[in-house]
Amino acid sequence: MECIWYVVAGVLGGVLGGMGMGGGTILIPLLSIFYAVSQHTAQAVNLISFLPMAVVALIIHLKNKLIDFKGILWVIIPGVLFCVLGCYLARAISGNVLRRCFGGFLALLSIFQFVTQIISKK
Repeated sequence: MECIWYVVAGVLGGVLGGMGMGGGTILIPLLSIFYAVSQHTAQAVNLISFLPMAVVALIIHLKNKLIDFKGILWVIIPGVLFCVLGCYLARAISGNVLRRCFGGFLALLSIFQFVTQIISKK
């Protein structure tokens, strides 16, 4: 029975990820709060679950000719470098600090979303 709740968390994360919100905003808190998964593991699971979604999105964007190949290296190179840097940083800090950083990120993200909605309605 416990396994079904993991499936529910995965489905919620996948649906929200497919809608553009980012599945990690729900998947990481679900795993770390309700399933007592460590913060490092929850973030690793989120990154692994992101890979198939990214591949599908890339294929769809390629089919729809929405990728600008001229400027792609300006996105890929810094993205890979900061990804590696972020991995080393996440491994170097404790789970509690990582959890607080993620919580702060979610708080800032919600404030940004709220302010953006107010500005767009004016």
